Amino acid sequence: MVSLATAVPEVALRSGSARPMPAVGMGTAASHLVPEVTKDAVLAAIEVGYRHFDTAYMYGTEKPIGEAVAEAVRCGLIASREEVFVTSKLWCTQNHPDLVLPSLRETLKNLQMEYVDLYLIHWPVALKPGPIKFPAKREDAVPFDFEGVWRAMEECQRLGLARAIGVSNFTTRHLDKLMATATIPPAVNQVELNPVWQQRTLRDYCTEKGIHVAAYSPLGGQNWDGTGNAVMASEVLAGIAKARGKTVAQVALRWIYEHGVTSIAKSYNKERLEQNLQIFDWELTDQDRIKISQIPQRKIVKIDSGLFSQEGEFTSVDPSDFDIVEE
Repeated sequence: MVSLATAVPEVALRSGSARPMPAVGMGTAASHLVPEVTKDAVLAAIEVGYRHFDTAYMYGTEKPIGEAVAEAVRCGLIASREEVFVTSKLWCTQNHPDLVLPSLRETLKNLQMEYVDLYLIHWPVALKPGPIKFPAKREDAVPFDFEGVWRAMEECQRLGLARAIGVSNFTTRHLDKLMATATIPPAVNQVELNPVWQQRTLRDYCTEKGIHVAAYSPLGGQNWDGTGNAVMASEVLAGIAKARGKTVAQVALRWIYEHGVTSIAKSYNKERLEQNLQIFDWELTDQDRIKISQIPQRKIVKIDSGLFSQEGEFTSVDPSDFDIVEE
């Protein structure tokens, strides 16, 4: 049987013992979770060549991803679990030194796996332990013990339960604080990144420190702020796409790939899943790159407005410590 799957380039992480990370991953954050739909979409993604799956305790998609991978092994789509790269994340209510390891064990139980390839701190924010509430109450935000939580993350790696560890939504200021006490440096920082929010400062910092950058919302995200999708609506990207015979999504993903960043693109549509992998056998022109570099910048995902209810007050933290905007 001839495989129609696309071969995806991989990048070796500079910290930890994870297998190389495929350059495009499938995101699974969804506003309306239907486990069977997620499972079917992951199976379809494996069929067309995806080997990198991004989940989080918060998303509720760990179980269907685990079921899909197990089924893919059973029916011969992949030889073993080792063929896939799975990332999950520690939620803010679990951002406490004594809760990190139990939280990862729960994630592994959900996934029906012995290890994750990459385990991330989801946000540089700690909330009082307890059931997940979204949006969170401002008064539930508590001081984040960077040193203690990271030490517990390092223990997860030493135990082999996470092959590599990292962070998400961290700015250079958060990374400075973490790196000051880390024994094991973070392998990855997963952040909002696309042609409309290019993260130049953070990318330069991470390159210097040997931290690989992964991009969520590479295609502009899910219209979190109600103002539409600035990536998909970009006239600059549309013009390049038309000239090159590509989709706007392919132009955005190619631009990210050319900057050495891994894309985590969420689609449950098999045709779009395939299109999102068709970015490796062509290049943007220098003129294309100049045009994209001049796109006005706009950050969509902000901690205060995206994570917290707009009611109530922060009583034990200063929100300026985590809502930092760097271009």
